[in-house]
Amino acid sequence: MGERKNLNKYYPPDFYPKKIHRIKKPKNQQKKIRFMLPVRVRCNTCGNYMSEGTKFNCRQEDVITETYLGIKIHRFYIKCTKCLAELTIKTDPKNHSYTVESGASCLYNGHEDIEEEKEKKKKHENALESLENRTVVSKREIEVMASLDELKSMKSRRASLSVDYMLEDLSRRKKQEEENVEEELLIKSIKFGKRIRTDEEKKKNYEAFDEKKKKKKKPKKRDSGTVCIISKKKTGLESLYHNYDNDSDDE
Repeated sequence: MGERKNLNKYYPPDFYPKKIHRIKKPKNQQKKIRFMLPVRVRCNTCGNYMSEGTKFNCRQEDVITETYLGIKIHRFYIKCTKCLAELTIKTDPKNHSYTVESGASCLYNGHEDIEEEKEKKKKHENALESLENRTVVSKREIEVMASLDELKSMKSRRASLSVDYMLEDLSRRKKQEEENVEEELLIKSIKFGKRIRTDEEKKKNYEAFDEKKKKKKKPKKRDSGTVCIISKKKTGLESLYHNYDNDSDDE
């Protein structure tokens, strides 16, 4: 049983492994393997559709000139099931998928959907950043519109102005400046402090005071027909004394 299964091998005593000549294989040697289509493909010659998962006897080789981060890229040669045209498919380690090189066109690429999903996730995650960017853009637009309105108003003002109007405006400004300078000089010339009355002002004040006194001393004229009698109420000891005098007179 052991000899038939080749589990044990006999090595003679004069065996020397370096004497065995090894065949040098080429680097891009092709291998025959069983291959399954990873994507749906359409043949360019006959238009035949080959669905994902169809099996082929294909040839495999390594792409010598291309690598991705030290990872080898493999190429597969298959034949169309209808017209037997040769198709080539290559691995794509960057996007974790396969690419059709020649002979057919790929109808679906998984890496494209993966990229779209990643972009959607980034958009959802960066929703706040997108809002900030929108606000910044809107602010810039508002500032630009405001600056344009200012420029338009300036142009309209300059168009309405004339040389005569400008000269009149300059002359008015010069007159106003001269008047302001004169007022400032006048204010500086005035000395503010306690006012000293002169002799004439004192005499006038005395005369006015005497006239007021004379008016107060003059009696008021009374009417002959009317007589006003004012009786004062007597209170306390004065009322008792008055009553006592009346009683003595009666006796």
